[in-house]
Amino acid sequence: MHADMLSHQVPVFSNKTKGVATADQNIDSSFNEEVDQPLISETSRSGHNKDAFTEPDWALASQIYEQDRAIEVTITGYNKGGLLTNWRGLPGFLPASQLEDFPECHLISKRLQALAAWVGQDLTVKIIELEQHTNRFVLSERAASITADERTRLLNRIKPGDRLKGIVTNLAAFGVFVDLGGVEGLIHISELSWGRVANPGDVVSPGQALEVVVLQIERETERIALSRKRLLPNPWQTIEERYKPGQQVDGVITNIAKFGAFAEVEAGLEGLIHVSEITDQPFSTPHEVLEVGELVRAWVLEVDGERHRLALSLKSVNDSQ
Repeated sequence: MHADMLSHQVPVFSNKTKGVATADQNIDSSFNEEVDQPLISETSRSGHNKDAFTEPDWALASQIYEQDRAIEVTITGYNKGGLLTNWRGLPGFLPASQLEDFPECHLISKRLQALAAWVGQDLTVKIIELEQHTNRFVLSERAASITADERTRLLNRIKPGDRLKGIVTNLAAFGVFVDLGGVEGLIHISELSWGRVANPGDVVSPGQALEVVVLQIERETERIALSRKRLLPNPWQTIEERYKPGQQVDGVITNIAKFGAFAEVEAGLEGLIHVSEITDQPFSTPHEVLEVGELVRAWVLEVDGERHRLALSLKSVNDSQ
């Protein structure tokens, strides 16, 4: 797998907080099964070529992952998302957000310069994502810095309703992963904003600090459901104070479906223009009349904050012009 693709794959929501593995690294062929040996060395003691492992050792990686063990890897490269390595034939990726002391860089040139400084260094990490059929091998230095007991204590302290601060560690099509200081939670895409979110990257970015609220926690599987939007003002609670039937509003088309189109009239607040309220002119589908991103002027037909309903019409505006 090409190294640059690793940071853009959809992560698997793991049941443990583990680390991210990098590319082009290998460990000694002897593996000590003793529980009191927390570190697996990436470097061959015999001094042989570290690329000697040609067959990916998924079985060993899976064993270490399940035991929540740490491994040592040598950084061999980087891309804009983080660091690369190869451990026992497994190309791995370590997101910059999973490094202990990664500086905040606003310029991509400075970010790449900072990542380049890690090449050749040995790091102690844990596997946080492992999925053979997608060749997914992700590591974390942060996860290696917290013990299993510390993670358990943290999980026992967290409860629904808690407001916590965390760092965005990864983005996926379905949501955002947030490091809460040793355990990871998920903000589902529907909990990022009161408005429609097509891409989580439009709302947050890796490495960003966030305040979140805990919705649900499953301690056995170590899954934590989080929300960002519930700490933001809910525009539906006061919509009836700001919008009345017959009122004229401006909006931006955000989505088009067979039954109509949605227009955002303010941040986090969308109204539906039913297909019957688009125009009296003949058309086959709303796509023939409207485009996403188009500015429109509409009339308010109905407002219902409790049902999260805002009905709009373009026909009334067109008729009056």
